[in-house]
Amino acid sequence: MKTRWILIGMFSISLLIPIRSSYAGAAHGYSTSSGALATAGSSKLGLIRGEVHFDGPALKPTRINMAADPSCGAHSGAIFTDDFVMAPDGKLANVLVFISDGLGSEQFTTPAEPVVMQQKGCMYKPRVVALQTNQKLRIMNSDSTLHNIHPTPQNNREWNKAQPGGSSIEDSFAREEIAIPVKCNVHPWMKSYISVFKHPYFSVTLKDGKFELPNLPPGQYTLEAWHERLGTIKQKISVSSGEVTTVDLTFKSAAAR
Repeated sequence: MKTRWILIGMFSISLLIPIRSSYAGAAHGYSTSSGALATAGSSKLGLIRGEVHFDGPALKPTRINMAADPSCGAHSGAIFTDDFVMAPDGKLANVLVFISDGLGSEQFTTPAEPVVMQQKGCMYKPRVVALQTNQKLRIMNSDSTLHNIHPTPQNNREWNKAQPGGSSIEDSFAREEIAIPVKCNVHPWMKSYISVFKHPYFSVTLKDGKFELPNLPPGQYTLEAWHERLGTIKQKISVSSGEVTTVDLTFKSAAAR
């Protein structure tokens, strides 16, 4: 898979501990249960769990001026970009964490349920979305104004759809691709990213910086993390049968954009 930046970062890997109960889905982000469950009991599978941190002062957001469309004004106070969201303790949101190597040629079932993206207050929510190939992406316009959803991929079909207030549309992506930029041609400050995978081993961190990748068969993998302003970091990792591997990821400030 193609990434745009490489960043030297830090990983901390803890000792393995036994899984005491089966895990059917991730509590954070967009990771989903693996198709491997169809052929293997959950006691044979492993789990990667961790947090993502940023080592450095918080990057400054940019103030957004929505005066061009009064329908976007349902905000209290000043509005800023959400391209860098960090908690006071350094935990980082909107980081995509995924397995980039080690799964071989195994095939996975496309989930029937769609992934949902909102357009609310003339902002995309969530900022970072991930789903599997051919899985439906449902885009909802919760505003009264007209939006359009315009992904600009390199490895998939580009599409650009107008969306009246209160409506929803669905579409999908046939091929893997990391960080497809998404824009709204009506409101130029609206930005988001969509990532598409052949497998279900991915997660997007929330404000607590946590991620979980459940139901992984035992083996050697490459774990990768991507952030739109901080680039990517990678780490080789071992997953054992019926055990949890804890990985803490830290982005460094040197390559911040």
